Amino acid sequence: MKKSVTVIPATILQYTSTPINEFKKRRVAGYARVSTDHEEQQSSYSAQVDYYTNYINSRDDWKFISVYTDDGISATSTAKRAGFNAMVEDSLAGKIDLIITKSVSRFARNTVDSLSTIRKLKENGTEVFFEKESIWTFDSKGELLITIMSSLAQEESRSISENVTWGQRKRMQDGKVSLAYSRFLGYDKGENGTLVVNEEEAKLVRFIFKMFIDGGTPYSIAKYLTNQGILSPSGKQKWHAFTIQYMLTNEKYKGDALLQKSYTVDFLTKKTKINKGEIPQYYVEKSHPAIIEPIVFELVQHELSRRKGNTSQSRHSGTGLFSSRLKCGECGSWYGSKIWHSNTKYRRIIYQCNHKSKGEGKCDTPHLYEDTIKQRFVLAVNKLFTNADKDEVTANLTIIKKSLFNTSSQEAEHTWLQSELMVTTMLIQKCMNENPCNAMKQGDYFQNYEDLVGRFNMAQTRLEAVAGQISDTKARGQSIGLFIAKLEKQEDLVTEFDSHLWCSLVDYVTVFSEKDILFVFKDGSEIKA
Repeated sequence: MKKSVTVIPATILQYTSTPINEFKKRRVAGYARVSTDHEEQQSSYSAQVDYYTNYINSRDDWKFISVYTDDGISATSTAKRAGFNAMVEDSLAGKIDLIITKSVSRFARNTVDSLSTIRKLKENGTEVFFEKESIWTFDSKGELLITIMSSLAQEESRSISENVTWGQRKRMQDGKVSLAYSRFLGYDKGENGTLVVNEEEAKLVRFIFKMFIDGGTPYSIAKYLTNQGILSPSGKQKWHAFTIQYMLTNEKYKGDALLQKSYTVDFLTKKTKINKGEIPQYYVEKSHPAIIEPIVFELVQHELSRRKGNTSQSRHSGTGLFSSRLKCGECGSWYGSKIWHSNTKYRRIIYQCNHKSKGEGKCDTPHLYEDTIKQRFVLAVNKLFTNADKDEVTANLTIIKKSLFNTSSQEAEHTWLQSELMVTTMLIQKCMNENPCNAMKQGDYFQNYEDLVGRFNMAQTRLEAVAGQISDTKARGQSIGLFIAKLEKQEDLVTEFDSHLWCSLVDYVTVFSEKDILFVFKDGSEIKA
């Protein structure tokens, strides 16, 4: 018998799931986005919103749902585009049948994001129409065209990113400095993009540096500023220790600028990474007005470095001025603060050897009250002033400072080593680039490579050592400089404790007994008090 085949026509629309003979308005939404917040882009943004609203409402077979928008957002990733994500969520919830947008690049410049989103919408019955390219995603050729156009948009984004990066690095090479002014304390943006000191904020910056020099820690300074109700650089009520640490180590406060501390790893994800040598950095000296004197800034760096190297016999506990400068004359450990009667009216802070209550052979050195330390310091300073002619002492110290703390030869070697590192780096890169391109004996290549690496390591090790020597020498010279300055300003005998005088003059204090306390000053003088 001859087979008979009867075709039963489709009566349900594949993507809308509605009967073919049933008229139903398509629920339509528009999507508009501009990637910057410039004034000229704002007019484009408003025009897009107005256009899609009127365009959708002009069709009798369409029902206007909404125009979803993202203002000043990049299209390389959909993660932070609130309007885009809300539109996708509403589509997946069955609220939208059709999305109209200007072009593939407005929708997404990331090929993966674009295709995955379109497929997800397609599976849930939502079509997308790209006006510029005249692409309907339900069309059989739609996905192929979208793949091509998305790839082109992604490459365009890559090209823009590379051009912007090149421009930024060219600015850095020219020594031009920029800041996130809204989150950086102490500077405003002046004419031609230059940094101008904000005097009100600069007072707070100087106060933070002063508190640290007076013995405070980043944590204690942050706690104090929070309790005082002073807003942080980002406008928050609470200060954090890492904010203070960042400020204390930021070279911009002494008028210099280290540029390209971080860089963008991927133009699609916008992920940034701290620059640990992957790309060049640029150090610009005297690029803008300083808030902190360079001598004070370097002194703070030296003090930070000293505190960072804490051991079991470390000098600094950060609880006050005295914890970092009192030494036990019996075991050599440093004194720490303790609170007695903390919950009573007899509450007092005392200082004692940190090893006094540890293990066998406990130290017999006494504990000291703050008032006792202050009184003995006043006695020691006055002895220092009366035991020698002040003018003679300052003159001798000035000569010593010029001769012993001169770093010109070390700085010349430092400059040469930097040049040596740059040359060696270029030679290593050249060696590695030539190997896959030219026929050469691999034994000779590896020998040449190892020789260059050895040369690089030797220069780098020496550079770090010389940099440490320069920093230490300058710090000691600056300590003597502050000592001289304080000595010259002090005209009369000291009548009461002065924290600035303490920090400027005293190196450390050794406690042997209650009646035998030795003050060692920064010029090397030793006074018993």
